[in-house]
Amino acid sequence: MTEPNLAAMDFFLARRSRPAKILRPPVPSEDALRPILTAAARVPDHGKLEPWRFLVLEKPALTRLAGLARTRGVALGLDPDRVEKGVLQFSDADLVVAVVMVPRPTDKVPEIEQLLSAGAVCLTLLNAALASGWGASWLTGWAAHDPEFCAAGLGLHASERIAGLIHIGTETATPPDRPRPDLDAITTWVRE
Repeated sequence: MTEPNLAAMDFFLARRSRPAKILRPPVPSEDALRPILTAAARVPDHGKLEPWRFLVLEKPALTRLAGLARTRGVALGLDPDRVEKGVLQFSDADLVVAVVMVPRPTDKVPEIEQLLSAGAVCLTLLNAALASGWGASWLTGWAAHDPEFCAAGLGLHASERIAGLIHIGTETATPPDRPRPDLDAITTWVRE
């Protein structure tokens, strides 16, 4: 057995996302964000397909996306509270990394494995931001699943989709931890 990395295990046993609504400036600079993105790109990637890419959304882009979310939400006939929640996700943010799932045509790696790789990018990006001392939260929301919003606002191609919107910033409060799963209730030991 190799020597355990106790600091990493302590981090994983205590890690927790920070709600996006409590994240404010300062946010990571491009230089500070690069190692976080580099860590995120080191996920399992069967076939070395890189079925994901990053869009780093800064304040001017987020303000534009908030306006588009309002327009699209109204056009879709969504409940006003739901529209407003979609708008605030962008207007209240100062830095968001959109992880875009980019399916690659191949007979060797099913699309579900490519999607799971994109999800692994989201979680690793979130954890790398937290480990770097930033507050971070992984969200999506209705706008992230609206093809017209994604095409017009983010330039996504028809085959691409948002795997996650990772909000990163400085945490302004520490909310109480949420209850965690009962390990015995979700674990089955198969010994034969």
